[in-house]
Amino acid sequence: MITLTANDASLTLAPEIGGAVVEWRRKGLPMFRPTDPAVLAERNGRMLASYPLVPFSNRIEARRFSWAGKTYDLPAQFNGFAIHGVGWLREWTVTEQTANTVTIALEQGPCAEWPYALKTWQRFELSADGLVSVLGVQNADSIAWPAGIGQHPFFPRSPGLKLTLNAHSVWLNGGASKTPTARVAVPPEWDFSAGAPVGGAFIDNCFNGFDGVARLEYADLGYVLTMRAGKPFGHTVVFVPDGQSFFAVEPVSHMNDAINRMGTVPDHGLVVLQPGEALEGRIDYMVADL
Repeated sequence: MITLTANDASLTLAPEIGGAVVEWRRKGLPMFRPTDPAVLAERNGRMLASYPLVPFSNRIEARRFSWAGKTYDLPAQFNGFAIHGVGWLREWTVTEQTANTVTIALEQGPCAEWPYALKTWQRFELSADGLVSVLGVQNADSIAWPAGIGQHPFFPRSPGLKLTLNAHSVWLNGGASKTPTARVAVPPEWDFSAGAPVGGAFIDNCFNGFDGVARLEYADLGYVLTMRAGKPFGHTVVFVPDGQSFFAVEPVSHMNDAINRMGTVPDHGLVVLQPGEALEGRIDYMVADL
């Protein structure tokens, strides 16, 4: 693991565990969900504080898709799903590092989890009151293929938390694959446009028309964290599990199961990369005292 510092802020990364963030703290408080040492010992990037989603986000229906005249069956990665791509399953390598910045990278040939060669990278820059996270992917294969990216940060829940987030619609999930079945207007119990507590309603759904901004106000802890995701992050998955001390707001470039919806959903969000082409996105996390 490696640790970046900036005044009284620190960021710990585990490149060897899925290129994941282990911990981000500011003034002694965790900005992301803290990682239990016992969980860290399991070396599962999906269980850490934040991890990359590349070259696709969320679930692929029935773990199967077709592209360029071939059909591919992907292995189950957890709970029977093919989910979140390949980056979180691999060891990344540090390519550049200073006291408060680091770049890590992964080169992956065709494999069971993704049939095309790719290069992917993450860059982190820590400051006293913020964190910049950049994720990119490049087509390293000889044919074009559809790519997507995203980040999966977990945030602490607290009694004083209020989330503000704008989106124009949301996909409902169904079936054993838990993939989209219908797009509807955001229901009142999932509407955070005016700011609302992260309460008892279970959510694990992709919101469309995300404006890239999520504001997390922790009145009881005395700070507000604002996340700003630029292009291509036009969607976000909100995950609020039952009975847990954390939740997630995941900026992503495409809808769930987009690879199987490219012919039917115009704004699916995937980008077809020609050989050598790349897709990159930046997320800024800014923290201020209340």
